[in-house]
This record gives sequence, structure tokens and C-alpha cells, in this order.
Amino acid sequence: QVQLVESGGGLVQAGGSLRLSCVASGRTFIIHAMDWFRQAPGKEREFVARISWSSGSTSYADSVKGRFTISSDTAKNTVYLQMNSLKPDDTAVYLCNAELPFSGQSWGQGTQVTVSS
Repeated sequence: QVQLVESGGGLVQAGGSLRLSCVASGRTFIIHAMDWFRQAPGKEREFVARISWSSGSTSYADSVKGRFTISSDTAKNTVYLQMNSLKPDDTAVYLCNAELPFSGQSWGQGTQVTVSS
């Protein structure tokens, strides 16, 4: 129903910045929020940030508060994750998730972020 494509990952030195993008297509009118998650090798997937599609209200994991900023451009069906002051612990595959009605979800393929020390 909703397809997501992430981009913007890459290799960056500690202290650097990256901006991730996630473009939604399909039945985008049913999206009520968008999230970023991440998954490092050998670890469980963890929540990073969330933005409400209608109100724009945001929430963050404690580990990224003050460093990461989630934003959206609903006209472009796009959500962004600005990541500053990156640390090696931020290395992971970053995945975009759309929250849909009736607890439905749609996931992107992910984009790799690698932070070197």
C-alpha cells in the first residue's frame, strides 16, 4: 500500500553529519506518522525518532536527543533525519517506517550509516 525508499547513508568520521531521506509512494494519504529505526550488527532494531504526519510533533530516543532532528515535507511525502555529532555507536542500517491504520506498518530497505573513529 505504501512503499518507502531511504537514501543519504554513507561513511563519515566521528563528529560529522549526515542527512537521511525517506520518500513514500503509493497510498500515502493513509500515513499518520513516520519513524526512523536503526539496527546494528548483532543487535535488535531500535527506535530513533518519530514525527506525526498531521501535527508535526516529534519524539526521540534518549541516545540521539540533541544530536538528531527528524522533519518532514508532506507535500513531497518525504521525511528527513539530520544527524549531527555522529559517534561510532551510531553505526547501523537506518530504516524508515510508516505507521498505517489498524497498527499497520510499512518498512523501507534501509540505508547504511558507518561512523569511523
